[in-house]
Amino acid sequence: MHGNRGEDPTEPPANSPYPWPAVSHEPRIQQLSDDFARSGLKPFHVPVGVMLDEKNPHKSRCIRCNTCDGFACLVGAKSDAQVVCIDEAIKHSNVTLLTNSLVKRLETDSSGREVKSVVVERGGSLETYSADVVVVSCGAINSAALLLRSANDKHPRGLANNSDVVGRHYMGHTNSVMMAISKCPNPTIFQKTLGVNDFYFGSKDFEYPMGHISFVGKLDAITLKAGAPAIAPNFTLELMAKHSLDFWLTSEDLPDPNNRVTIGRDGKIVLTYTPNNLEAHERLKSKLKQAMKQTNCTMHGHDCHQGLFGRNLYVGQQIPLAGVAHQNGTIRFGQDPKTSVLDVNCKAHDVDNLYVVDGSFFPSSAAVNPALTIMANALRVGDHLMKRLGVSETAYGQNRQQDRELAVSR
Repeated sequence: MHGNRGEDPTEPPANSPYPWPAVSHEPRIQQLSDDFARSGLKPFHVPVGVMLDEKNPHKSRCIRCNTCDGFACLVGAKSDAQVVCIDEAIKHSNVTLLTNSLVKRLETDSSGREVKSVVVERGGSLETYSADVVVVSCGAINSAALLLRSANDKHPRGLANNSDVVGRHYMGHTNSVMMAISKCPNPTIFQKTLGVNDFYFGSKDFEYPMGHISFVGKLDAITLKAGAPAIAPNFTLELMAKHSLDFWLTSEDLPDPNNRVTIGRDGKIVLTYTPNNLEAHERLKSKLKQAMKQTNCTMHGHDCHQGLFGRNLYVGQQIPLAGVAHQNGTIRFGQDPKTSVLDVNCKAHDVDNLYVVDGSFFPSSAAVNPALTIMANALRVGDHLMKRLGVSETAYGQNRQQDRELAVSR
């Protein structure tokens, strides 16, 4: 994980620096960061999980390519679940990964307090597995759907759902992509290094939180073709892509019990969602537009972001409901079994050996990508499970040391 402590004005306390220094900005992004800083903002290097060694590029697994965002890494240089979790876990003889498998339901014992079997559809037939502890991590939508499909006499509204909370409070953020067309070209390859949180908790003219500004992976003509706006004659997609700064804006959507996952009569998943907190998001867009107007490019001055048309040109597209990458909140944790599904260790209140460790445990969504929080919580719950399973302090310490050595070796 790369980053610099102390740059982000909203950063919480930390006991140690990031393991690796922040990923450097490419020249066009550095220019924008400097412009933002001169205008009074506090831009920062976004924490990035890639296996990049900029001091020794010939030894670096990451090659800083233009397919990092939205694609699997073919050189195994992303610090994602596939590379740092699954690939490493299946090296151990006591780990088996079943592919092309669908968990149909979880079945409990007669008391309803313990999951006794996991029913899996695999290769056209049903198989049953059992374990002392069952951990669900299917994503907020599918984890909720699995529990709802696992209803039985002891859990008529769905497994672990005595609170009637399972599936409710779905959140996925209000996200928008905004392109700022400038006179200066943007030849950046790896664009997701810059963030702005100056408006995260509000501003002088709006006291409520607005959200987070960062970047998407660099857009190209092919990407733009899918939703190309009618801007002006002769303004080709290639030209737009070469001169665009491609922002990602995230605002918090609030937990609403009516925004929920249910199972339809046909057995299919139904996602019901009404957007909320939209004023905050619109104000965040306006703040970005104002910030872009205040930038002072060394070549074109304040006119740089007026594009090729003699006026400010911003193309914005809000991410639709089908964009569920930030899904969270459907199996919230808490101390009260009446208002939450999981306890503080992400164990179900109603089932003694069932844990859920994906983004569904969130009681609220904040306004940043939830991935790092999901990972950190999974590590926290993993520590709890090791103690529950009776792993000795010595073995536990050895395991953590091996993890640190592995991280350094990368």
